[in-house]
Amino acid sequence: MFDFLSTSHLGTQLGTVTAAFVLCSLLGLERNFHQKNAGVKTHVLVGVGACMFTLVSAYGFAPVLGEGVHLDPARIAAQIVSGIGFLGAGVIFVNNDIVRGLTTAATVWLSAAMGMACGASMIPLATYALVLHYLLVFVLGPLANRIPATHRNERTVIEYDFGRGIMRSILVTASSMGYTASVASTEPIETEQGKGMRVVMRFDGPYPRSELRRALEKLEGVHAVDVRQREILD
Repeated sequence: MFDFLSTSHLGTQLGTVTAAFVLCSLLGLERNFHQKNAGVKTHVLVGVGACMFTLVSAYGFAPVLGEGVHLDPARIAAQIVSGIGFLGAGVIFVNNDIVRGLTTAATVWLSAAMGMACGASMIPLATYALVLHYLLVFVLGPLANRIPATHRNERTVIEYDFGRGIMRSILVTASSMGYTASVASTEPIETEQGKGMRVVMRFDGPYPRSELRRALEKLEGVHAVDVRQREILD
């Protein structure tokens, strides 16, 4: 039996995998608490998998080591980082200028890092990372949400009749008042006159924008103008 499968080594490896399982479970529970799609199972599988890859990188090739054979455990660690990047991107969605999944993607990334730390027997470091995560989500996050939002996050939602050249009138009106306009998203809707459009726009220029809003509301064919804060959801 190879030395890397001896009782002492096996016990250490099982202990690190168990630590990754427990810590990543606690990380996933926070996501479940906030009713996110990537919860306990996702974070545990990512963390335990990263731990296993790290262990295999460190101990799995011991039988072939010898003169002329060199081992670089960092190579598998680097591949884990690349792979988790693709997995994290899969939970980020953008719809109608609303970004969802950024925090969840970041916790998947953190879960992999914690698993790698456990695989490298750096369990105290992984535990400290988990504590910092809970501090960020449950303490710093709510405090940050109380900070007043800046007008840079404002988006103007306009509903108007389709096919009457109203978008051109909106752009001309905004430009004449010193604003630069950009369209974030468009969506077809039904109005009392038939087909319509709902457009989400960003206006850069003088602030406050109350005069611009009143001017847009007076345009013929415009049914509603609403100013909202751009949402970034985790």
